[in-house]
Amino acid sequence: MTPAAPLPRERRVEVIRDALERAFAPTVLEIRDDSQRHAGHAGARDGRGHFDVVIASAAFAGMSTLARHRAVYAALGGLMDTDIHALSIHASEASPD
Repeated sequence: MTPAAPLPRERRVEVIRDALERAFAPTVLEIRDDSQRHAGHAGARDGRGHFDVVIASAAFAGMSTLARHRAVYAALGGLMDTDIHALSIHASEASPD
């Protein structure tokens, strides 16, 4: 689901998680909302949040770091316009079992 309008703040992590799980079936997915650390920051004035994502997925096999980041941005779609101001991404290929 990509919202046309900003989500309530308390739903953002849930919706980010859903989008990334659908796109990548990750073996590791950690999402931290760091928005409170940026209160008063110029980029936070419009209400969008700051997030840190750690994700590991077999879907990233053979991708460069840049390609992995682009894939994450694509999976988040319109959330980048409505709800996310800054996104720190730590994306890796899933470890073989």
